[in-house]
Amino acid sequence: MVDSQSTPARQRPSIVTISSYLLFLFLACQVISLILTLATIGKTRDVLREAYEGSSADGAEQVADFFFAFGIGTSILLLLLAVALGVLALLNNQGRNGARITTWIIGGIMVCCVGGTLLSGAAGSFTTGGNTGGDMPSGEEIQRRLDEALPSWITPVSLLLGVVSLLALLAALILLALPKANEFFRKPTAGWEPPTPGASYPGYPQAPGQPGYPQAPGQPGYPSGGEPGYPSTPGQTTGSEPGYPPPPGPSPSSGPSGTDRPDDTPPADRPGPTPPSTS
Repeated sequence: MVDSQSTPARQRPSIVTISSYLLFLFLACQVISLILTLATIGKTRDVLREAYEGSSADGAEQVADFFFAFGIGTSILLLLLAVALGVLALLNNQGRNGARITTWIIGGIMVCCVGGTLLSGAAGSFTTGGNTGGDMPSGEEIQRRLDEALPSWITPVSLLLGVVSLLALLAALILLALPKANEFFRKPTAGWEPPTPGASYPGYPQAPGQPGYPQAPGQPGYPSGGEPGYPSTPGQTTGSEPGYPPPPGPSPSSGPSGTDRPDDTPPADRPGPTPPSTS
């Protein structure tokens, strides 16, 4: 159980969220571009075959097949990279700095690819080659045939998708480099330290010792003087012998001192008084 107050949740800034949305927009543009490429690549191959048919140059007949394979492979590669950027956008929302760095790397490659494709499409794919002479078709001738074979809207739509995707990607990469984004992707400092071996686990109060039983008292408290159970006689001081009643007998004030008492009769085994002798 981790203390929720020690590691507060980081709030994602809006620029990171917007950057992720722009990456998703870039992915959507690449998906649409792939669909348009698959829809027109077959017609483009047929136009190239007709243009280079009967040419005496070596490998002229394979130009159409090469262009077809190159267009399909490039479109699929760009789509896979765009999907990777979409996955990285989800990781960027979680504040993973490694995902942001990977986004910059892949995004830089995509900027070059999309930018080059956009410039080539704006200038015309085959018009920059010039007239090659002989029986080889010129670039203007091939472009004219493509414009006649393909729908008129395909080129403007392709250019629009290229511009939108390029701007969205550039904006996403710039937003990820702003200071607020840096604070979000910075690794947070730990709010608590893991317990060392032998220490109590954090978050729970330290277990007390054994419950405090009262100390066992000594022997039951008897009075300090005298045996237990016998009350002391009146007038007797504390600490004397146990209070037994005194032996019966007359009190000292019952008769004159020196008078023989009946109890003073000598026993029979003692001789009586000797009578006085008569002369």
